[in-house]
Amino acid sequence: MFGGGGGLNPRKMEQMMQQMGIDVDEIDAEEVIIRTAEHDLVFTDADVTKMDARGQETYQIIGDPDERERGSAGATADAGDADAGDEGGIPDADVEIVAARTGVDDAEARAALEAVDGDLAAAVDRLE
Repeated sequence: MFGGGGGLNPRKMEQMMQQMGIDVDEIDAEEVIIRTAEHDLVFTDADVTKMDARGQETYQIIGDPDERERGSAGATADAGDADAGDEGGIPDADVEIVAARTGVDDAEARAALEAVDGDLAAAVDRLE
């Protein structure tokens, strides 16, 4: 795309991106889960980059994922994890996200999450 046999100087590339209104940030992610209809792809120790181009955010994940049974990723929390005390397999953090987004109480948010097998987007859609 840029040609020239070795690419651009990283500093020059950064300057060009700033001129085009593109901000790039590294994210210190511990784990990234991509849930598909068939399975979950779990990236641990992945390099995650967020690019914001005039309000449109794009995330790049670099790493080798483990393929797991759908819905099983994140289900096994460490004993010291804040989500370990959840009810019905729904992490407390997910309940808080849905409750904050929709303005409902935790019990209603948890019920919506349970009805859609923990799918955050579907639970929010259900309550809005």
